[in-house]
Order: sequence, then C-alpha cells, then structure tokens
Amino acid sequence: MTAQPLRLFGDPILRTKAEPVVDFDRELRTLVADLHETMREEGGAGLAAPQIGVGLRVFVFRADGVEGHMVNPTWNAADETEQFGPEGCLSIPGLRFDCRRFEHVVASGWDLHGEPQTVEGTALVARAIQHETDHLDGVLFLDKLDPETRREAMAEIRRAPWFDLAAPPTVKTSPHPLFGRAT
Repeated sequence: MTAQPLRLFGDPILRTKAEPVVDFDRELRTLVADLHETMREEGGAGLAAPQIGVGLRVFVFRADGVEGHMVNPTWNAADETEQFGPEGCLSIPGLRFDCRRFEHVVASGWDLHGEPQTVEGTALVARAIQHETDHLDGVLFLDKLDPETRREAMAEIRRAPWFDLAAPPTVKTSPHPLFGRAT
C-alpha cells in the first residue's frame, strides 16, 4: 500500500462520474489499500477513488471509530433528520464550510472481495458516506452549499496557495494501470 498524490479542485476527474467496479481482483485490493493509506496520511475522514485519479466507484472512510470501504455504493436516508455543520474535502485542502447532510444513512454495496455489505451511520459516518458517494457521481460538497456560502467558498479557493487560476489543473496518469487514465 502506497499513499498517492491527491487530485485537487479543478481537476476534471473530480467532476466525472466514476465507473462501476466489475472485477474484484488484486488490483481492487491494492486500490483500497492505497486509498486507506492516503486517507490516513492526509488526515481525512474519507477518500474516494477519483481523488487519486481512479475513475471507479470505490471509497474508504474512517470516522467516529468506524473504518471501512465501499465498492459500488448506494445510500438512503434512514429518516428526514438533517445535520448542518462544517465539512471539508482533501481535494479542497485547508477549507471547511457548513454543509447540510442527512443525519442517519444506510449504505449498501460490496466489499473488496465482492461480498455484499451494509453500513449504517450517523453524524460523521453518515456525512462521510454521503460526501464520498457524491465524489463518485462527480459532485463536490461545494455543490451542496447555499448560494452565499458557495460564493464565499469560491473566493477562498481563488485565494488558496494551492490554486492557480492562470494554470490549468495538472492531470496525471493513475498509479493503477487499468484505471483512471487521463482524458
């Protein structure tokens, strides 16, 4: 397992819907291990495969003492209760904004061996599941912000030291040879 470089806001893969996983093989196990290692190294609560340049429907999470991964996930709100609080993203480093999410979700998908699994989460686990599944659909948490907060977030991004409006985003080839080819 190797920590991988993160793709940052502006990289087109972050706005591209990821493809379903069809092969539950060694390559997938390596991807999940790399995602876990990268998430731990970066100090995140979750990380989706597109954030390291791999266009597959896989994410990992670690929140409130629960750690896991989901392959080809879907989720549903367990009820209508919402949470509103700070959310950040490893692909938008150093910035956090209040975002509304469901408080309690139930996610279904598969593990890295192709076995079905269900993960039920509240609070931060629920937020991570929703946030990472959004990444797999090409959606960023910025898209979930109210218009005023989104304008503030975009202004902060333009001022961030990692963002260069004059330079196009760097798009690298995935470290995983079968996936995430630059387009």
